[in-house]
Amino acid sequence: MPKVSDAHRAARRRQILDAAARCFIRNGFHATSMQDVFRESGLSAGAVYRYFPSKHAIVRAIAEETVGEITHAIDVIVGADPLPSIEEAMAGALAVAERRTAPDGAARIALQVWGESQRDAALGEFVADRYREIRSCFVRLVRRAQVAGEVPAEVDPERLGAVLFGALIGYIMQQLLVGDLDPAAYRAGLHPLLDFQASART
Repeated sequence: MPKVSDAHRAARRRQILDAAARCFIRNGFHATSMQDVFRESGLSAGAVYRYFPSKHAIVRAIAEETVGEITHAIDVIVGADPLPSIEEAMAGALAVAERRTAPDGAARIALQVWGESQRDAALGEFVADRYREIRSCFVRLVRRAQVAGEVPAEVDPERLGAVLFGALIGYIMQQLLVGDLDPAAYRAGLHPLLDFQASART
């Protein structure tokens, strides 16, 4: 019997996750059955269960992937060299959010993950840990900006980092739930919050 290659396994896993994501975006986690995933993927039950023993396992895998992508993107932005201004970093972070709130974007899965995390303790712990990572990226950005003289030393990095993280989450939530945000206007709305950068340079 020929050995299945790693590339084949990765492609099959990707096929299942993409099919499940389409189902979840269309119908939600709870209204989607494993039979829906079988049909959407075009695979047999045995083929799907070979990679994922349950719908919960698929939800967890998609959650890890979705949050992991956002964490990596934000980490790259705030860790850039040369150091971006906080305003530039927020513009980059919001651009990431904008792409992911498109009709087929991963943020639409994230919204369901947030809800599911309130009833699934293991998933809730995972989500909390990953979002602490994203928040810590913004805290690190503030600390780097303080070293560079862009942010006054008296500013608390933990508090400002939490506010910046909240601005990102707030954009995602409003765009998904209300859908009438102008990204440029939202970025402009952050200007008054970041006026301290101008004063720090003078």
